[in-house]
Amino acid sequence: MQRKKRVLILSEGFGAGHTQAAHALAVSIKRMSPNVQTRVLELGSFLHPTIFPMIFNAYKKTINSQPKLYGMVYRSQYKKKIGRLSQLALHRIFYAQTAHIIRTLKPNAIVCTHPFPNIVVSRLKRSAGLDVPLCTVITDYDAHGTWVSAETNRYLVSTPEVKNKLIARGIPSRIIRVTGIPVHPNFWEHQDKDEIRAEFGLKPMPTVLVMGGGWGLVNQEELLQYMVAWRDRIQFIFVLGNNRKALDEMSEDPAFKHENIKLLGFTRDVDKLMEISDLLITKPGGMTCTEALAKGLPMLFHEAIPGQEEENAQYFTSNGFGEQLKSVETIDYWFNRLVMQYDEVLQRRRAVTQMLKQTNPEDCSKAILQMVN
Repeated sequence: MQRKKRVLILSEGFGAGHTQAAHALAVSIKRMSPNVQTRVLELGSFLHPTIFPMIFNAYKKTINSQPKLYGMVYRSQYKKKIGRLSQLALHRIFYAQTAHIIRTLKPNAIVCTHPFPNIVVSRLKRSAGLDVPLCTVITDYDAHGTWVSAETNRYLVSTPEVKNKLIARGIPSRIIRVTGIPVHPNFWEHQDKDEIRAEFGLKPMPTVLVMGGGWGLVNQEELLQYMVAWRDRIQFIFVLGNNRKALDEMSEDPAFKHENIKLLGFTRDVDKLMEISDLLITKPGGMTCTEALAKGLPMLFHEAIPGQEEENAQYFTSNGFGEQLKSVETIDYWFNRLVMQYDEVLQRRRAVTQMLKQTNPEDCSKAILQMVN
């Protein structure tokens, strides 16, 4: 009996988007080719469940407390591959164990949705004779130098602009394909809105979805209080992710104790919530924005982290899919539209959804299956 083909998908837990893309690929590949096995691993947390949370928390603290410093580091390294010292550190931490995983699983292709595992696998190919096709899926609307590796056999990117940036860095055009960022198939499917509203106890009225990101970074007291002053005319859904502290504080605040306000923590039903929402307020993470775009949902971007989130916001605003939340005047403009011009907002969303039908959400999975076969 012939062994099933295997695809190893490696990600990292710095923000949820990279791993969401990995799981979206796994689901899509399985749907398209049930005979292909997939395995998703967050390399750091899998190999170092004690050490890696410490590294992750330090990264998170830097972004929260010193976003400008993070932006300076991002830009200073923008055109460079990862430094030799960083490569050596990754080599020491991951090299032997990653090689063991690959020897055990015997994948026919390795897919990386984060630069760190991409660097580790590239080094294994370069110095240990690993002979497995490597596919790099860039999960942002930019191409930082850390994604670039001579050992990558195929790049799958979000836009033609990202492809051109890679070409400018010397990557051959023939190994780059514009496929879009992979999202779970649920985001491309349209569910019954009345059933979703009944499931979550929501009303058929203008609805704003507020997502704080995986770390609850949209927890801005004055802004939130200004927004919920509209609660008699607009329904709000707040998704705070794993930020239990923010969720508890908001649950005790009288301003949020209202029949038109729904407070949620971590949820796997973001596709359903986007389906019945009319506006998304979020940080411009590549994955969240791509999921919202698949739903045709207009977006307001709040406090982009300097670096890739700024590039993501630039892409979506320049293409008319979103707008920067610069002041309360932006809130007033959009909320007034929802209340006074609701039919027009729905019509625009239908037009965006119709335009997106020209794209193929399975392009990324098809490209990977071509490598495998």
